[in-house]
Amino acid sequence: MSRIQARQIRESDLPAVADLLTRGFPERGRTFWLDVLARLREHSVPDGLAKYGYLLDNDGSVIGAILLIFSRVSLGEQNTVRCNVSSWFVEPAFRSYASLLMCKALSQKAVTYLNTTPAAQTVQILLAQGYSKHNGGVFVAVPALTSHAPAADVKVVRVGSASPLLASAAEHELLLEHASYGCLSLWCVTADRAYPFVFRLRTIKRLLPAAQLIYARHVEDFARMAGSVGRFLVARGRGLVLIDADGPIPGLFGKYFDRMQPKYFKGPHQPPLGDLAYTEAALFGI
Repeated sequence: MSRIQARQIRESDLPAVADLLTRGFPERGRTFWLDVLARLREHSVPDGLAKYGYLLDNDGSVIGAILLIFSRVSLGEQNTVRCNVSSWFVEPAFRSYASLLMCKALSQKAVTYLNTTPAAQTVQILLAQGYSKHNGGVFVAVPALTSHAPAADVKVVRVGSASPLLASAAEHELLLEHASYGCLSLWCVTADRAYPFVFRLRTIKRLLPAAQLIYARHVEDFARMAGSVGRFLVARGRGLVLIDADGPIPGLFGKYFDRMQPKYFKGPHQPPLGDLAYTEAALFGI
């Protein structure tokens, strides 16, 4: 009789996990999943938490897996742990064991879990697991058409080894890390402070170039700096910015799309809108 168990993914499991996820998501290919697992290998995880996620082991065969991105994040003065529940797949013949995998994955009560790319057919399952909606839709902004400050008062610079005056050391590290993931990390510097922003460059429906807001201290900061940041992005071929929202964003020119890309969370701390740091969008470009 076979013995199926859920356990943490080990380094030695990575080739088999890549094979499994390739079967589950053939449109991405095995090289993509090997790159994803390599990025997780480099990612720093709080002590005692899974480095890669969990798998279902059937007498030595990998029949299911779920990738988890555990990160320590700052919410004001408070440090918390957040986990992006990323790609998961269980072989069809063993789908009855998927709940065992999920119980392991979601077992940390002090962790806030975030699902950023739920399939439509899984939403009811997420709600049954205790998730709540994180955002109602997406605001598609044209920031270059918005200006709250003269361009001369604001300087937009890409993150570098030296941080601007008055910049947070923790946010400088966040920007550097996200730049290493392939994101566009910027400081918007004024006379009295520095505002951090991270974007992932996207193409909407394989046609329209855009940038997705991955991190801002507050969405209101982006609205305030939108004109300057927008012109910086336009110069790099990105006139549109996608921002998770619950409605139109005051001070920004654009359009709100209800029920577009809703995300879900569960746990003690709801992530603020405009903060997708250390998620699959940032690390993997998903």
